[in-house]
Amino acid sequence: MIELAGKTAVVTGGASGIGRGIARTLAAQGMNIVVADIEQGPLDEVVAELQASGTQALGVVTDVSQLDQVEALAQSTLDRFGEVHVLCNNAGVGVSDPVGSTSMEDWRWTLGVDLWGPIHGVHVFLPIMERQGAGHINSTASMAGLYASASLGAYNVAKHGVVALMASLERDLRLADSAIRASVLCPGPINTNIVDSQRNRDAESAAQHVGTEAGEKFWDLLTRTLADGMEPDEVGPMVLDAIVNDKFWILTHPEMAAVTDKQLDLMKDNQTLSR
Repeated sequence: MIELAGKTAVVTGGASGIGRGIARTLAAQGMNIVVADIEQGPLDEVVAELQASGTQALGVVTDVSQLDQVEALAQSTLDRFGEVHVLCNNAGVGVSDPVGSTSMEDWRWTLGVDLWGPIHGVHVFLPIMERQGAGHINSTASMAGLYASASLGAYNVAKHGVVALMASLERDLRLADSAIRASVLCPGPINTNIVDSQRNRDAESAAQHVGTEAGEKFWDLLTRTLADGMEPDEVGPMVLDAIVNDKFWILTHPEMAAVTDKQLDLMKDNQTLSR
């Protein structure tokens, strides 16, 4: 187990949803918190909330799809706190359409935030932790990173990539006998506002989204499902447990892993994926 009090955590997408829950949980452990988010208003609110509870907190407006902004986030963290011990690559967006109907701009936007964001985070923060000789990097994937549903192609691809990124990182670190640790969070239904993530998309990019009947039908179902899902503040302690007790996999709904078991069975039998 590691001691977190007095150390520093960076949480991207930390102004709402799962990120905010993680920030609250780590703050309760006595950590300094750097909250990164693309939305200034909610970012200011969560920083004020953390500071009111006695936490040393800093907010940095960051578009994680842009490497230079992630580099600036790291520098702001070091300027304020000197070190960074935990990174949670949590920022995420999503759109819904069948693969054949997904616009190139929808691919670029989704992968830019959901996959390149964690890649940028690892690229920038891993060397800092290596110089320190310790640290933990967590990235938020999804159950969509373990199996792919219809009408969610770009998101599925991004989240499968995040799982592969973190699994590769974990193996690299273990092979190098590194003191740095890695974990991946695969949430099931969580009551967040990711279904409204296009609110943070610039108008030119959003105009290139091609809506389809199938995509809208799935998005309506997803919206209802998430509204009845687990509360984001319940996820933070799960991430904390992985950090403190060196666990790689974090599944908010472990029963959903049965779907991956079925997928493996179909793979062995060379059968078509189940619907």
